[in-house]
Amino acid sequence: MSTAVLAPPTLETLISAAAAAPSVHNTQPWRFRLDPETATLEVRAVAERGLRHIDPAGRALHLSVGCAVLNLRVAVAHFGREPVTRLLPRPEEPDLLATVRLGGRVRSGPAHRLYEALWQRHSSRFPFSGLRLPAAVLAELGEAAHTEGALLSRPDPGETERLLRLTRDAERRNILDAARAAESRRWVHEPTEAALGIPPWALGPQDFLERVPMRDFGAHRHPSALAGRPFEQRPVIAVLSTAHDRRADWLRAGQALERVLLVATAHGVRASLLHQALEWPDLREQFAATGDGRRAHAQMVVRLGYGPEGPASPRRSARQTVDVAADDGTLSVPLPR
Repeated sequence: MSTAVLAPPTLETLISAAAAAPSVHNTQPWRFRLDPETATLEVRAVAERGLRHIDPAGRALHLSVGCAVLNLRVAVAHFGREPVTRLLPRPEEPDLLATVRLGGRVRSGPAHRLYEALWQRHSSRFPFSGLRLPAAVLAELGEAAHTEGALLSRPDPGETERLLRLTRDAERRNILDAARAAESRRWVHEPTEAALGIPPWALGPQDFLERVPMRDFGAHRHPSALAGRPFEQRPVIAVLSTAHDRRADWLRAGQALERVLLVATAHGVRASLLHQALEWPDLREQFAATGDGRRAHAQMVVRLGYGPEGPASPRRSARQTVDVAADDGTLSVPLPR
């Protein structure tokens, strides 16, 4: 079989694109390993960057890695290759959450728009305006989730208030739980060479009316970041759910979440993630979304709107996230023509 070589800069770009994904507390709990013989990138979990108190089952870690997998798929397609993806491919290696093989040539399509968006996307923890999202945009966001096997539901105003109330309850619990609050505080700090965690200035303000329950990340240690400001009176939230609740479903939910966020970014829509209530089993149970008359498992709550994009949190470089490099310090892989 004749081959072409994917140049080292392109491979580094692919990994950087994957690492641009959102992750719980910006822990970036992933590492990548290249298998040059099969032109496959392995995506592995970094267990030591899991949140032992906030995310004991690892659900949020899997969602985070799923977001990175989606970005990797988008980047591979952007460079003209078919991303052949497998989830949990080797049960005997539980840290190997996914593989993405660079398959045959494909024409560039909708992935180009998402590829541009993945470099621009980041969470905005700031107040949004009262402008309504067009129905066509909301429908496209729902289709983005559906493409990845998930459901994105829009609760009515009464249900929105109930879900926000559950999120406020969870945020109060998080503040009062010493172990969880301390775990959050550890990930809020000035940027370092490790490029992990959230800078204090990226936390955003709090809603002084306490209607929109933004996570404070134990940030009472950073009072300047917690100045109260008015948030939108009618928050637009959406609940991302899956039919089942296994590890593979968490990875699919992460891919669906990132596709939704990239489509939103492409339309100039900002997003922040309200995950607090889903970290408490009794509160998560009360989210129990339904689709087609069947029970579904809530995986993420997304707040949507128009407003400031907010500061970005740091990201690790490709060199910091890849496990294996060639002897000369570069990356390259032969591909089928």
